[in-house]
Amino acid sequence: MSQISVGSWVESANHIGCDFPIENLPFGRFYLKSDHLKKERIGIAIGDQILDFFILSTSIEIPSELSASVQLLATANLNTFMSKSDADHQLLRSWLSQLLGRQYLERTKIQAALIPQIDVVLLLPCEIGDYTDFYAGIHHAMNVGKMLRPDAPLGENYSCLPVGYHGRSSSLLPSGTPIKRPTGQTRASDGKPPYFQPTRRLDYELELGVFIGCGNELGSPIAIESAEDHFFGMCILNDWSARDIQGWESTPLGPFLGKSFATTISPWLVTKFALEPFRCPLTRTIKANAGLPYLESTQNTQGGAIQIMLEVLIQTEEMRSSGEPPYRLVQSEFSEAAYWTIAQMITHHTSNGCNLRAGDLFGTGTLSGPTPESAGSLLELTFGGKQAIKLPNGQVRGFLENGDTVIMKAYCDLPNAVRIGFGDCVGMIV
Repeated sequence: MSQISVGSWVESANHIGCDFPIENLPFGRFYLKSDHLKKERIGIAIGDQILDFFILSTSIEIPSELSASVQLLATANLNTFMSKSDADHQLLRSWLSQLLGRQYLERTKIQAALIPQIDVVLLLPCEIGDYTDFYAGIHHAMNVGKMLRPDAPLGENYSCLPVGYHGRSSSLLPSGTPIKRPTGQTRASDGKPPYFQPTRRLDYELELGVFIGCGNELGSPIAIESAEDHFFGMCILNDWSARDIQGWESTPLGPFLGKSFATTISPWLVTKFALEPFRCPLTRTIKANAGLPYLESTQNTQGGAIQIMLEVLIQTEEMRSSGEPPYRLVQSEFSEAAYWTIAQMITHHTSNGCNLRAGDLFGTGTLSGPTPESAGSLLELTFGGKQAIKLPNGQVRGFLENGDTVIMKAYCDLPNAVRIGFGDCVGMIV
């Protein structure tokens, strides 16, 4: 059983299973459904409410040491706030915990700054300038590798460096945005000419997203010992994939149009401070040679991993019409699935002098577990579409059909810590 929360006077934050207790306090960007101008705001999720910084900044007296941070958030400038120091982030977090804590008595003005989540449209949590997708999920890499290269499923470099590719930030979408089935070039078999049609092998990929806070100057690599200083927080990420388009185009350069049509992320940015109680040692179920020194540190080995439970659910159009709830396809866990830590990804990304900026996003790669039922994509679950899965209502799926809704969830839950969640990452195929 999880530890009991210290509690908030916002009672919905104290409910068992709530994603957003006072121990979480994730950032989000939104506009009011009633605002025809769609003015963007920044807020903190607490229970089923949002603490709106725009209203808060004019409702109470802001401590002088926090005025600059609150002003940035009141003007919807989350990226600049993210670029500030850990000390600034911690100072604001402590103040918000005090305002929303059960012991706080002067609640009237704070209540005025609370907005029900059902009254807003949630957006991408910040401005995302660049997006890099890694391949850190060791079991996913093994599963896919066995389909393509049974005798040598992992590339020679896999255990030497965090493999990644540059993604397309313009097609990053907030949860709930419909996903249009992409059209592209593919071919049925070797030796036959390619053709152009809507993808028949549409898939999801269960990933987490990593947000950069403080950046680095061009030409200035980030050492592994200080990489965590540049890590701001996390979200859920669904790297939609058109497997037939991807397979045909990926030689010799790798993913392109089979990935760039859409990537969905959850709207709440869970900070690294909320994740701190769920740190754990880096352990690897598949052993390999020791890494190069620039990717190794005692701090990273002892606490560089984070225990985060992950789930994928599906609800077909037929299930939705008949009132059936979504069906859970898989469950996996981040620290068990990932070969590389967040710090190692940051360090390697900048090792050539590449500059990161506040709001840059990393995808972890597909986070499959070690068992067949914990696979993070349909490609793995159905062995390339050859063994379709059967849903409780009798429908079968090799890959996604129009009308299917994919729901991803993530949460942290340990006996010595308060459970926190990420909210949902949802997309329906149209």
